[in-house]
Amino acid sequence: MPPRPLLHVDRLEKQFIRRRLLRAPVVTRAVDDVSFDIRGGESFGLVGESGSGKTTAARCILRLTRPTSGDVRFDGESIYTMSRARLRTLRRAMQPVFQDPYSSLDPRRTVQQSVTEPLVVHEVGTRESRRARVAELLNLVGLDPAYGARKPHELSGGQRQRIALARALALGPRLLVLDEPVSALDASVAAQIVNLLLRLRQDLNLALLFITHDLRLVRHLTTRVAVMRAGRIVESASTLALFASPHHPYTHELLSAAGLWKERLADPDLAHAGPRADSGVGDDRVLPLREVTPAHWARV
Repeated sequence: MPPRPLLHVDRLEKQFIRRRLLRAPVVTRAVDDVSFDIRGGESFGLVGESGSGKTTAARCILRLTRPTSGDVRFDGESIYTMSRARLRTLRRAMQPVFQDPYSSLDPRRTVQQSVTEPLVVHEVGTRESRRARVAELLNLVGLDPAYGARKPHELSGGQRQRIALARALALGPRLLVLDEPVSALDASVAAQIVNLLLRLRQDLNLALLFITHDLRLVRHLTTRVAVMRAGRIVESASTLALFASPHHPYTHELLSAAGLWKERLADPDLAHAGPRADSGVGDDRVLPLREVTPAHWARV
């Protein structure tokens, strides 16, 4: 029997309803019947273009937004039925890292204060032990502890993202939810952050949920990947299998647009419109995910 997954997302759905005067309300399914598992220590990629629903799914997983239906289980327990005390424990075990570290760091606080904040909120350690922990965390993300005296505007984009990672790691989480963590960085700096994440995952046995539109990063960073389109997962497989043999037309188009797939489909719905085409979405809402090869699922 396989081990219980660390994170289990089960038929997650999130609708947004826009009400209009004297007219029928407009319902947008931002997340529609999304399911996947992440095992402890695994790196899982959730890929899609802007508007695909991946960030909304991440917010539901972090319990920053309540879903319309479905469930998310962390270590076997539903996060939506947790008591306040259990939810506080969950916050320590599951931490987010956002796209723009500058907006997620208080410009008035020093690095020392920002990284210490989770320890203070969760009442971990003494003042002396917290200071030692911050120095340890800065070393862990490749920064000299002297950076603790600086403020965000005195740091580069890559340094700020390292600070955001240090803060996320302060409480010893088991899962990091990373929403486009390197998209705002230069390519060389982004590569350094990706390599840092790979090292942290290995050294700390961290599970990573990596949310991005960048397929090249997914290929380098993840072991399994799911492709989202219009709120639904249209294909899911190991990273090696998906890049070697994509089955869904939309996955073909994404890989082709990124220069990672040479054969462009002749599908009239997709071939000329590119990966942002809306045609064919109706089929994804009707077709179930089926196992086309072992552990490789697609809506085809």
